[in-house]
Amino acid sequence: MEQEMENIENQHIDHSKSEVIFDNTNRPVTLKFENVGYKIKLVKEGCLKNSSKSEEDKIILKDVSGIVSPGEMLAILGPSGCGKTTLITGLGGRLVDGHLDGAITYNNKSFSNAMKRSTGFVTQDDVLYPHLTVYETLVFTALLRLPKTFSVEEKTSHAEAIIPQLGLTKCKDSIIGGPLLRGISGGERKRVSIGQEMLINPSLLFLDEPTSGLDSTTALRIVSTLKDLVNGGRMVVMTIHQPSSRLFYMFDKVLLLSEGNPLYFGRAEDAMGYFSGIGFPPLVAMNPSDFLLDLSSGILSDDPRVLSDAPREDPASIKQTLVTAFKTNLAENLKEQLQESIDHQVTEKLHEKKFNQWSNTWWQQFSVLLRRGMKERKHESFSSFKVGEVLVMAFMCGLLWWKSNYIQDQIGFLFFYTTFWEFFPLFQAIYTFPQERMMLEKERSSGMYRLSAYFMARTVGDLPMELVLPTIFTIITYWMTGLKPSAGSFFSTLFSLLYNVLVSQSLGLAIGAMVMDQNSATTLGLVIMLMFNLAGGYFVRHVPRFIAWIKYVSISQYAYKLLLVSQYSPGETYSCGINATCLIEDFPSIKPIGLGGKGISMVALAVMLLGYRFLAYVALMRIGVTKK
Repeated sequence: MEQEMENIENQHIDHSKSEVIFDNTNRPVTLKFENVGYKIKLVKEGCLKNSSKSEEDKIILKDVSGIVSPGEMLAILGPSGCGKTTLITGLGGRLVDGHLDGAITYNNKSFSNAMKRSTGFVTQDDVLYPHLTVYETLVFTALLRLPKTFSVEEKTSHAEAIIPQLGLTKCKDSIIGGPLLRGISGGERKRVSIGQEMLINPSLLFLDEPTSGLDSTTALRIVSTLKDLVNGGRMVVMTIHQPSSRLFYMFDKVLLLSEGNPLYFGRAEDAMGYFSGIGFPPLVAMNPSDFLLDLSSGILSDDPRVLSDAPREDPASIKQTLVTAFKTNLAENLKEQLQESIDHQVTEKLHEKKFNQWSNTWWQQFSVLLRRGMKERKHESFSSFKVGEVLVMAFMCGLLWWKSNYIQDQIGFLFFYTTFWEFFPLFQAIYTFPQERMMLEKERSSGMYRLSAYFMARTVGDLPMELVLPTIFTIITYWMTGLKPSAGSFFSTLFSLLYNVLVSQSLGLAIGAMVMDQNSATTLGLVIMLMFNLAGGYFVRHVPRFIAWIKYVSISQYAYKLLLVSQYSPGETYSCGINATCLIEDFPSIKPIGLGGKGISMVALAVMLLGYRFLAYVALMRIGVTKK
């Protein structure tokens, strides 16, 4: 045991570099929260379809108070569903739904942009890009979060210094990985998430279940790392479900919750004595955290040797007794602590002007996000499955339409061109924002970058990756299917196809951003695109007037017309009988569409491209924080 603790002590963080860099940026902060309550509205539906809906308030937190000073670590304990995550999310300024009551202050001030940029928040689920390495993840985070007063080399050096401090040297060049991609271990992923927040040397660090799913040794290593951060003058607040006794005594303060009610707030080493003093002593030798969790669940002991012949008390009665005891014995003293003024060194005003500005310029944010996005998404965009799918379809089309001289077959192929390269990019784009929602929420809520910089980086970064495969598809099929063998027609066809891809992708981005549910967005996208295809001028040539408006908003019609114009010109003729020729514009499949109005089609598609992307951008503004 002593040897294990010594090994962990040897991995303690050296904060000297961090203190030099951030000495004039982040100040010690005292967190106070008084009578915090939180409730949400639940909608109840009757058993019958036509029955009315009713709303009722569900109370999650009830008059929770506490104070945490610089150099202290607070652990919020309690059984599942007691309100731990809700409380820490509220303390971190990240609650977006429901109604939060009470007062939460930081150095006697409310939450602000200044506080947000000196606060770290580690969620329970590690939100990381799976294809980036540990080194790349930390470097990109440093480039985005560290102030623009530091050079790229200084930011990179700071990220490199974090790696050995967190014991990540051996996996430095390993990818993060995911559910279907082998990468680093769970403990290493958690340390990477913590490292991302430590890069800014935060005044406050909030962690939601940082040891969840980890073995005891890894959990001890992580909490020991956090303890070093606390010893450097920072403050750490974490939720934790069932820590070992070794972890429990590393906490400076403990807050015990039961169904949203506080049962204890104070020093960790005093907890057992407090409950013994109010008539709830541990009946057997046990882990303090296990004992506290039993009490918060209304259970005195599960040991059959002790309670085999004794009647069990009602859990609700036990919990109510503990709530009353807290109000009687601890609440008044805690109220006095909250009313006391904090040390004058801590009340120094944060530099609002400096913190209200973004850490980096728009261009710096854009360039970093562009590089990070292309590095991450190239694996998905050019996956062997996707490339193989396009190549198989290209050669299949080339063989089916091999050197076709029949106009009707060529027209059918052009419409297939239109259809395939509408559905393919549409469904790829639909998944974009739903898949990145958690990452966007995490990074935007920490004030890492502007939404406009992210959106533009995503748009520009997608261009080369989204246009390569349709270009290859065109090169393969164009010559195999016997389309017009001229450079002008080829490049006109390629341009029309790529234009179609971009507009369809824009529609997919808009649907995904608005719906944010992959299944619902897929269904909606399928219905819309099928409607556009049916009104595209190939399947139905005489659309009734009362529904003819659909063709004017159909991507398919405009893209199909551009492809027809790239192959056929007004005045051209074709053989329509024995020794007879007819004008190409009079061909039955071309006449309803016509070969004129190329400029109108290009303008209409341009309006759709910009309109759908603007719609996607507006829909994203509701994610994370308000757009700056």
